Amino acid sequence: MIQLKNVERSYKTGAGQTWVLRRIGLDIQPGEFITIMGPSGAGKSSLLNALALLDDQWAGEYWFKGEAVHDMKRKQRADIAKKHIGMVFQSYHLLDDLTVQENIDLPLSYKDIPKSERQSMVADTLDRFQIVAKKDLYPNQLSGGQQQLVGIARAVIHNPALLLADEPTGNLHSSQAKEIMELFKELNQQGTTIVQVTHSEVNASYGTRTLQMRDGWLVGDTSNPNLQFQGEAATR
Repeated sequence: MIQLKNVERSYKTGAGQTWVLRRIGLDIQPGEFITIMGPSGAGKSSLLNALALLDDQWAGEYWFKGEAVHDMKRKQRADIAKKHIGMVFQSYHLLDDLTVQENIDLPLSYKDIPKSERQSMVADTLDRFQIVAKKDLYPNQLSGGQQQLVGIARAVIHNPALLLADEPTGNLHSSQAKEIMELFKELNQQGTTIVQVTHSEVNASYGTRTLQMRDGWLVGDTSNPNLQFQGEAATR
């Protein structure tokens, strides 16, 4: 599904250049459930944002379903993201001027789906996440946990081929967190490719493959035991 070759990302700072991704090479197969782990500042969220096509200031090659994303214009990248990618943000990223049901409906508005069908899908999703009573509220009227549930509902409603999640259960209590991870497991079994960033070993246990990052480098991959030594050697 995805192939990254020598993907790098840096920011200009007063001291020069700060690197957050270094020579990332990564293949993601359809149907995988990948966990990205590592200390704060390792580059986990930066890698996720690049995969989500939210950040296009990286260098290198990015192939999505055989298409060269690195050669595309911004609008073409946005179209791929809208059609194929769902994103769960750590800080929710809900639109403040839209109600809960309007936020959840947003991904469907980019697709050629009749209004009646969209309304039915939103109703089913509200019920699935047990937030029917919140449908007419705005994000600032919700708790952090409720906003996270809405963000997850919005990410999965259009059955994306690729679901990306940045600390998806960080603001949920343990029983909610377990429900969300079981939902992710179910979606994965139905064919959704999932990449999650987490510090939780429990969440990681739901995945089929774990990547380790440090200082912007990919230093470990359970599907490629030799990568750890290559990554560590590259940092010296």
